[in-house]
Amino acid sequence: MLDVPAHSTALLAAKAKSGKTFDQIAEEINKPEVWTTALFFGQTRCDEETAKKIVAALGIESGEALVMGLAGKDEGSMGVEGMTTRGGTWDGPPQDPVLYRLYEVLVVYGFSYKALIHEKFGDGIMSAIDFRTSVTRKADPKGDRVVITLDGKFLNYSTPEVWGR
Repeated sequence: MLDVPAHSTALLAAKAKSGKTFDQIAEEINKPEVWTTALFFGQTRCDEETAKKIVAALGIESGEALVMGLAGKDEGSMGVEGMTTRGGTWDGPPQDPVLYRLYEVLVVYGFSYKALIHEKFGDGIMSAIDFRTSVTRKADPKGDRVVITLDGKFLNYSTPEVWGR
């Protein structure tokens, strides 16, 4: 069972009823496709104006509760406006084959990514806060390819000198 906020279940049902793709909805609200999809699974939030555009794009007539959920102003925010609990959609290793294969990529190549980031940028991390991502399809004679781009800002770890004493 997928652990998503109540507004996510309603949004996903409305999306299915509308017949629209995530890309079509993203186009209508003028936002990135993956970010828009994350909204539907409760992994991010948006402003009320964007939430109202989503509700309109899906043809939802009484969508105030959905607007509040998308904007991080519902009971799921636990009394802190805008609070979103991210990452609750799956435990590792995930059981879904697509998610498992993405997890497998990190298991197999994670230390390689880490070493190459360190070698090319220094001691730090790729931000998942200042971050962009996309999913595209690439034609290939052996079978179409899935191209996932992860584009995060590099953040240096702090050194003891900046901590003061």
